[in-house]
Amino acid sequence: MTFSFTNTLTGSALALVVALVSLPADAGSNRVVVDQWGRDNGAAVAQTGHRQRVSITQSGRGNLSLNTQDGARNRVVVGQSGCNNVADTAQGGRRNIVGVSQIGCRNDATVTQTGHRNAVGVIQTGNGNTANTTQHGNGNVVLIIQD
Repeated sequence: MTFSFTNTLTGSALALVVALVSLPADAGSNRVVVDQWGRDNGAAVAQTGHRQRVSITQSGRGNLSLNTQDGARNRVVVGQSGCNNVADTAQGGRRNIVGVSQIGCRNDATVTQTGHRNAVGVIQTGNGNTANTTQHGNGNVVLIIQD
């Protein structure tokens, strides 16, 4: 019997979500919401600090979302839809935010931010788009829209 990385990651993500949900309410208001309707979607979230949020909705099949946050009020969101999209976000600092969306198939968004008030955006409709952004410092903003 063989297991794919996605199945292992999905099981780990579920365990992580259950662990985060079971934390006491005063544990820093870290929030995670994951909705995945299709098959073979995977999500993993790691947060330290306080008042982070995430959200992630995936829909199609084979979508993967990996998110790490450290600091305060980081946020994320994600989206995805079609198939085999990957969103990988890493934030450290304060009030970083992110976004993403993706819709088609085989889109890849990688966001890395450290500092304060960084922002981002993304949105990639069709197939095979790639967006990579790295920001360090304060008050950086990026908006990437592709088709």
